[in-house]
Amino acid sequence: MKILLIEDEPGLAQSIVEYLSKQDYICEHVASYCNAMERIMLYEYDCILLDLMLPGGKD
Repeated sequence: MKILLIEDEPGLAQSIVEYLSKQDYICEHVASYCNAMERIMLYEYDCILLDLMLPGGKD
């Protein structure tokens, strides 16, 4: 399963990525809304974990 993690807090993101990787998930991380949108347009993910309080996430 390929997961995209959208989280702007580095420590939390690293912990989540490490945990999911140990569970044999493919986990990619971005820290901004702009980078997330680029990745979503380019790649296909089975699951997206989104920080609902992500700065700059409003269009």
